[in-house]
Amino acid sequence: MVHTLRQTSATTLKSRENWGTLFLILPALVFIASWFLIPLGQLFALSLSSEAGPLASYAELIGSSVFRRVFVNTMVLACIVTIICVVLAYPTAYLLTKLRGFWFSVALYCVLVPFWISVLVRTFSWMLLLERNGPINSFLMYSGITASPINMLFNNFSVYLGMVHVLLPYAIFPMYSSMLRVDNRLLQASEGLGARGTTTFLRVYLPLTMPGVLAGGAFVLLLALGFYITPTLLGGLQNLTAAMLIDNFVNERLVWPLAAAASFILLGLVLGILALASKFLSLGSMVGMR
Repeated sequence: MVHTLRQTSATTLKSRENWGTLFLILPALVFIASWFLIPLGQLFALSLSSEAGPLASYAELIGSSVFRRVFVNTMVLACIVTIICVVLAYPTAYLLTKLRGFWFSVALYCVLVPFWISVLVRTFSWMLLLERNGPINSFLMYSGITASPINMLFNNFSVYLGMVHVLLPYAIFPMYSSMLRVDNRLLQASEGLGARGTTTFLRVYLPLTMPGVLAGGAFVLLLALGFYITPTLLGGLQNLTAAMLIDNFVNERLVWPLAAAASFILLGLVLGILALASKFLSLGSMVGMR
């Protein structure tokens, strides 16, 4: 009898906790439904509203060599930026784990500053630095390294530089979080068994920090796929991306169903990458919580 009462009491308490949790997250659910799911549904309906038929916009995009080329260019751009960010972020994150006190604060602020400045402001700054009469070209010519200005704007170099500058922190922090969780006793044990530093790094440290590397890479890749401001201002029409093509559909060609269909194709790619990443990483590890 007492056991039954305890079970009933525990069940009632758990039910109240569940209802309490639901009540707490209800405002967030309403907000997500109002400002994300409903507009997303409207966008999907718009992609099916072509006069030629419900799937005509998707068929036109898939059959277009221009769209396929732009789509491939977007993927290549995102992958290259991701690789550069991962390569630069790993030693930076490692350095953060070794610094202490004042120098740690200085390094951390250097990483955080991009979060506090608008992407548009940072992109315009790179335009001023890289232009033909900008400080970099002026220094190169003044020092005698070059005899004439170097074209550093409206090409792949400027796009990579600007995007890496913006997205690098998104790769650093998951790696930094993963490195903080490495048990130094494992490294000491490896060295105590006679392993060299390189062997310890490759067989112990790198595998333990790989979740952070994959999480940082996934973050950068997903964000780079939808980048608009930086490729537009630093790359121009020579480096057309999917986001720029969607903008062209909306503001110049005024074909909203095509823009909506292209948006959903890009969204499908992002969700596919996210689903693939979730096979290897938990959501907590992707945001640096575990």
